[in-house]
Amino acid sequence: MDLGRHKWRLGGVAAMTVLALAAAGCGSSGGSGTSTGSTVVKGGVATWAELPTSQANYIWPFTPITNYSVSNAQEFQWLMYRPLYMFGNNGGSTSVNYPLSTANAPVYSDGNKTVVINMKGWKWSNGETVDASDVMFWLNMMKAEKVNYAGYEPGALPDNLVSASATGPNQVTMHLNAAYSSFWFTYNQLATITPMPKAWDITSAGAAAGSGGCATDSAADKWAKCVAVYNFLTAQVKNTATYATSPLWGVVDGPWKLLSFNTTGDDDFVPNPKYSGSPKPTLSEFKEVPFTDDTTEYTALKTGQLNVGYIPSADLPQKPANSALPATNPLGTAYTLQPNYTYGAAYYQPNFNNAKTGPMFKQLYIRQALQYTMDQVGMDNSIYRGYSFPTSGGVPDQPVNQFTPAIQKENNLQGPYPFSIAKATSLLTSHGWKEVGGVMTCQTPSLCGTGITAGQKLAFTIDYSTGEASFTQEASVYKSDASKAGIDISIVGLSFNAVIGMATPCKPGPKCTWDALMYGLWVFNGPGFEPTGEPLFETGAGSNSGSYSNPTEDKLINETHTSSSLAVFHQYATYTAQQLPYIWEPLSYGVQGVTSKLHGVTFNGFTILLPEYWQFTK
Repeated sequence: MDLGRHKWRLGGVAAMTVLALAAAGCGSSGGSGTSTGSTVVKGGVATWAELPTSQANYIWPFTPITNYSVSNAQEFQWLMYRPLYMFGNNGGSTSVNYPLSTANAPVYSDGNKTVVINMKGWKWSNGETVDASDVMFWLNMMKAEKVNYAGYEPGALPDNLVSASATGPNQVTMHLNAAYSSFWFTYNQLATITPMPKAWDITSAGAAAGSGGCATDSAADKWAKCVAVYNFLTAQVKNTATYATSPLWGVVDGPWKLLSFNTTGDDDFVPNPKYSGSPKPTLSEFKEVPFTDDTTEYTALKTGQLNVGYIPSADLPQKPANSALPATNPLGTAYTLQPNYTYGAAYYQPNFNNAKTGPMFKQLYIRQALQYTMDQVGMDNSIYRGYSFPTSGGVPDQPVNQFTPAIQKENNLQGPYPFSIAKATSLLTSHGWKEVGGVMTCQTPSLCGTGITAGQKLAFTIDYSTGEASFTQEASVYKSDASKAGIDISIVGLSFNAVIGMATPCKPGPKCTWDALMYGLWVFNGPGFEPTGEPLFETGAGSNSGSYSNPTEDKLINETHTSSSLAVFHQYATYTAQQLPYIWEPLSYGVQGVTSKLHGVTFNGFTILLPEYWQFTK
């Protein structure tokens, strides 16, 4: 899932443990546990800072690409509606977390072509059981409306199901069309499922729970019942003013219920007393607080208006060489500091289907030139003060993990295309471009590439997410560096939600107008947790907003689904790093301040909020 959005091998189970240790060993100055001799105070209102302009605006977990973000999923929906399987913990783990999940570990048989899911019998807040029918409700909805779900990839769930049925009140049995890696299927397929309550299986307000019939629908009527339920729920989800009062969205199985909500980002939660899992919240209220920019957020943090917030890069001392945290605490003794790593990849996304700029983006040498002008190391020093590291491919570079191929580790982690204006310029001039009036202009179309015309300028617009000063600086620095190679980039700042609202695949034509989008990063935290690439780079994938398509890429991705070989995985990852489906950017990590009286607060690489672990002490 990018900075907003939202992936994870049998041979990689051990690697997950290594990764967890690497993340946990990065250092912390407190806030993660209850102090010796302190007394837990039951109750209290904890406040947490949202990232600027990235507030929640979609409550239904069956989310389209235009609303698919961390702010909607891990920081909002997951507090109330738990996925079938949870991943990570209140710490550094990146493994599946069965104790926090609504189902027991899946059971594979028949050479991994049959999967049995046994539900634990947890309860929804209205007394319903989280059961097999709730899983079938989701699966049937996927079959009916898969193109409207951001986590769908062609050939993956539900396409790879021969059949799925409730084989008991708390059991679902799936028969698959091939023998898949059990690790991949658990981490990247079952992870896409969120049980939905019968209270949502309706087609009109006040209708009897389950009367919509989607949970028992079939292809015989072309999923007509599910389509009708989808249309009703889609209409309801647009009415954001009723999120906190709607009897629909008030049926939850997570540890929190929504007390109040508005689209500016003021979201208040209270404990769900019917939550079946553990731990139960001890806070009386959890508040998500919105901000328009870094400055106002940091002011609120410094003045004690926030219990948990982040320190902008510009306000951090330069990072010491051998520490993840600054040598001095700019917040003083009232707060402890913790590093907040994100297991992801940062990039901007070209639109390969734009009629004018798409033919340029389709040329690998142009993408290489665009990457050569991205000074990730320089940005780390000048913008992020050492609190970032390069992205060099489709697999996270940090924390250290065995999924990262050798090619991504080259050139001080910049991968195969380290910053070089000279190499960018040479690539362009050797392919028929000449700098005219400061902008590279195609002189020889036969060398420039298919669809590029004589006299066409290498110029395009990047729409980027505003609110964080460092991100704005990054866009400006990139524009300046690219211009030195004759690449003319215009940058337009928009709110995060506005940018991802544009991030939908479009067919070539007059409506396919955006050139490139810079909205942050993809976090490998759902709908898959193994970084195999299908949600981002596979042809036709729901989150492949730029419509990148490469048959070799598709083939290598699909091979990772059935093989547990790390060598097979590295073939995919190496090719992706070489092909540049996206243009990689530096990935910064946050330094979070946590009030000294609040304990149990940790930050996992999946960006999953778990305030049920938080406790005030005295």
